[in-house]
Amino acid sequence: MPLSLSSFLRCIAATALLLAGSAFAQTAQCVDATEASHQTLLGRWNAEFTPAADTPPAQATTARLELTPHPELAASVRGRLQRAGGEALLAGDVDQGDFTLEESINGTNISATWIGQVVADSCGKEIRGTWTQENPPLALSFVLRKQPGE
Repeated sequence: MPLSLSSFLRCIAATALLLAGSAFAQTAQCVDATEASHQTLLGRWNAEFTPAADTPPAQATTARLELTPHPELAASVRGRLQRAGGEALLAGDVDQGDFTLEESINGTNISATWIGQVVADSCGKEIRGTWTQENPPLALSFVLRKQPGE
């Protein structure tokens, strides 16, 4: 049974509203760097490290992070880092685009810190900064990218 012209137009209007709503929902999920919160950090991230400008050359390395809500600190995250050669525990937060993460190899002492900024226009899916290790002293630039689907 063919659709009448008015039924056809209503169908087109409903489809247009659905598509517009879907586009709005996708846009609404984009977080401005200064509005990033601990919830922006939740999920899986890939890290790339390169030598900082003022340090001796070192081979670039990668790591994977998984961040979950911190059970004791409401506006923070905790998680795990996996890289060639081992694992570490993580805890940190983001405030107005300023990112801080502490890394612990033994679960007690801080072995490295991550200080960075959420990248503008990245929808909260990219963070850049400096990873600093105390012993032995080492500083590397890092880029964190949220894995697709997170």
